[in-house]
Amino acid sequence: MNDKPMKFDKIDNLLLSALQEDAGLSQRALGERVGLTQNAVWRRVQNLSEAGILTGTMARIDPAALGLDLTVFVLVRTRHHDAKWTLKLKQRAESIAEIVEMHRVGGEWDYLLKVVTTGMSGYDRVYQALTSDLGFEAVTGIFSMETMLENRPLRAPPRT
Repeated sequence: MNDKPMKFDKIDNLLLSALQEDAGLSQRALGERVGLTQNAVWRRVQNLSEAGILTGTMARIDPAALGLDLTVFVLVRTRHHDAKWTLKLKQRAESIAEIVEMHRVGGEWDYLLKVVTTGMSGYDRVYQALTSDLGFEAVTGIFSMETMLENRPLRAPPRT
């Protein structure tokens, strides 16, 4: 990873948007989208990778196609805030495949987890596995009825 902050231009943002839309695009196809040669695209993509901006590629999967029909945002409050307990919580979350995101948050709650699972019985299994012996103060689930926006492309902020 490069220590110098990278300067973005319109082409870099177009490349980032195109790659987030379809990371499988060839460099030729990327070049056609952004108006650059294949070699120029390769150099820019290399720079984005070296700067730590591009960190890998993943396929997006339709959860419903896998029978994963329930998304729950789980809010957790705890009295434990030491590094050892936090690591235990993180390891527990990593051991439960249905937990696809975990965030430490500010405000009334301490952690936000995104669970994608198979119905209420699947959520109950996740809940039981997550909450056993960690001593949470409070846990609540917010059940998603419909995903309205997801995986929107990230862009560098405008230069001032």
